[in-house]
Amino acid sequence: MNIDNRIEELIAVGASITANCQPCLQYHIAKAAECGADPQQIAAAIEIGKMVRKGAAAKMDQFAATLNSAVPSAASAKGDGCGCGA
Repeated sequence: MNIDNRIEELIAVGASITANCQPCLQYHIAKAAECGADPQQIAAAIEIGKMVRKGAAAKMDQFAATLNSAVPSAASAKGDGCGCGA
C-alpha cells in the first residue's frame, strides 16, 4: 500500500507530538506544508498525537500504580538502569 507524502508527513507530525520531540515536530510540520497539507490538517494531526500521548501516559500511570509492592527501594536498586537518564 502506498500513501502519499502529505499523509506520511501528517502521520509524522502526530508521531512527533506523541514522542515529545520538538525538533521532529518542527521538521515534519514544514515538510507537511511543503507536501500540500493545509494548516487545519496539520492542527488535526497535532491533536491526534496529543490524544495518543495522553492515552499512553494514562495507561502507563495505571500500570505503574499496580507495581507498588514490586518497586525496589533506592538502596537496593543496582545496575545502570534502563538508559533513560534517570
